[in-house]
Amino acid sequence: MSPTHDVIVIGLGGMGSAAAHHLSARGARVLGLEKFGPVHHRGSSHGGSRLTRQSYFEDPAYVPLLLRAYELYAEVERATGREIATLCGGVMVGRPASRTVAGSLRSALQWDLPHEMLDAKEIRRRFPTLAPHDDEVALYERRAGLVRPENLVAAHLQLATQQGAALHFDEPMVRWEPYRDGVRVHTAENTYTAGQLVICPGAWAPQLLTDLGVPFTIERHLMYWFQPRGGIRPFLPAHHPVYIWEDAAGVQVYGFPAIDGPDLGAKVAFFRKGTVCTPETIDRTVHDHEVAAMADRMSGCLPDLPGTFLKAATCMYSNTPDEHFVLARHPAHPDSVTVACGFSGHGFKFVPVVGEILADLALTGATAHPIGLFDPHRLVNAPA
Repeated sequence: MSPTHDVIVIGLGGMGSAAAHHLSARGARVLGLEKFGPVHHRGSSHGGSRLTRQSYFEDPAYVPLLLRAYELYAEVERATGREIATLCGGVMVGRPASRTVAGSLRSALQWDLPHEMLDAKEIRRRFPTLAPHDDEVALYERRAGLVRPENLVAAHLQLATQQGAALHFDEPMVRWEPYRDGVRVHTAENTYTAGQLVICPGAWAPQLLTDLGVPFTIERHLMYWFQPRGGIRPFLPAHHPVYIWEDAAGVQVYGFPAIDGPDLGAKVAFFRKGTVCTPETIDRTVHDHEVAAMADRMSGCLPDLPGTFLKAATCMYSNTPDEHFVLARHPAHPDSVTVACGFSGHGFKFVPVVGEILADLALTGATAHPIGLFDPHRLVNAPA
């Protein structure tokens, strides 16, 4: 008996929706299984905006993938008419030796990316909403900006459906097993077979990929929206950039221009200041002390921003010990299973190119994209 499908994709958030699109665009018979509804807010692919940038302080090895992701943003926009990326410019702010500044400059120089280095006086002149200390500098990148997560997931689901993919929502995988030359996947409703399995579990990686041997940590994080004092006009994309700002203690905050009108203000968040949780135990309540801590931090760098608190939302980071991704064939099932997980709070900007990589790996077993950094072997038996 031949498999029912060529590829089954588990999880249809950011990475899974992109995989379903790229696989079906190549003619593969695709089944997508999602635990929740389409474009849900229970995981990590929501919140109205995600920061995108090319001068990547995490590691210069990411830059080629970012260059391709930018090309794919434009392709998806043309194909669907949805707003995907707004390149309003961005600043990476901190002391010159900080990871945010020095790491961004390293990538910019290695890959010859257009950028400017600004001292504190020039930051204040160019971007009056920002108030750096005299010893802080910034790398300015004109091609930085934001990506709309809900729009991108919806666009990939739309394209996958148009290309013939069968997408089943509210039908979580219960288990899977090797079967003949492929895999067999069980849900509460049915059993499916396929030649290949692509697993994009998000924060459910510890449950769904126990045999991978990677010590994932799931963290609860918060996104906040504040109404600036004096209105949003100075915070519109024409005047106010995206930013990542590292203080003297190494704590990073990031934020966006006001992109959704006067009622939603501007969004800000701490980067890597979360609490350990699971998808089942995450506290979805936003507490007053958390809002106060965010407002206090922002008042030191954007004095007009924390005027009035509007709302906040929770999301989850799925962290690996070294904060780099896991993107590879499954070491225990290299002929039939591909995994994409552990995106560690900085993965969404890569969604389109990760989908392309997953299609490469599932259909051919290899990819021309540079993904050596993301081999799970580096993390097996590593401390969490």
